Amino acid sequence: MSSEADQTRDQSRDREGDDEVAEIIGKLVSQDAPGETDGAERRRLLGRLSGVLATSARKAGASGVGRGRWLADLFMNVAMRLPIRDLATLQEHHYGLTGEQLADDLVRTATKATMAVGAVGGALAAAEFAAPPLLLSAPAQLVAETVVVAAIEVKLLAELHEVYGVQVPGTRPAQAAQFAIAWSKQRGVDPLKPASVTLALGAAAKTSLRNRLMRTLGRHLTTLGPFLTGAVAGGALNRLATKRLAQAVRTDLRRQRGLPPAPQS
Repeated sequence: MSSEADQTRDQSRDREGDDEVAEIIGKLVSQDAPGETDGAERRRLLGRLSGVLATSARKAGASGVGRGRWLADLFMNVAMRLPIRDLATLQEHHYGLTGEQLADDLVRTATKATMAVGAVGGALAAAEFAAPPLLLSAPAQLVAETVVVAAIEVKLLAELHEVYGVQVPGTRPAQAAQFAIAWSKQRGVDPLKPASVTLALGAAAKTSLRNRLMRTLGRHLTTLGPFLTGAVAGGALNRLATKRLAQAVRTDLRRQRGLPPAPQS
């Protein structure tokens, strides 16, 4: 009986941890008012997120964490809760812009956000996962930054679909899964493929998501260094990666709508 009570208590704590992760990431990825989260508040939120993730990783155990399964499962849960705005809300938040101009502004805002998160990499939190390999030996704050950057980019990808009028079928969780897997492949969602929802929930798709998250974490690990060099490198690498993702996704979405390529700036 006591074991059942313990299990119920653990499940309740896990749900509370998921809620806390979603709440913190929701604040960090909010793009309604660019620049609203200042550097000190961003560091505070990332530090808080680092602690929650470190606790979650310890509960998951070495095998699940080391292979990245824990990180992929955690991120899919985050993706389900991201605040994706519809077209009307996007236009309201971006001064009435439409079409390519609205897409440009979304990309600009997202690159600023991922740059800002990457810049915090120069001031790492002391907490670390205690054992190898890559994920277990990474400083907890870099794991937190990885999840936040991925969340910003998935949100951007989903909202670009709104801008270009490419509707992704399915329930909110099914759409979230498709957007997360599309991010892992650095592509737009093709809603004309009827198997896309099933594929987004399959083992191969989860492996793709796990691999992309681990690559993103590996990129953040390369920025470890003295405060200023780490901050500059982290911000610059994130900016380039977000711009590259946005370009690939926009090309896919234009093709689906039969639009000509955008003029080169």
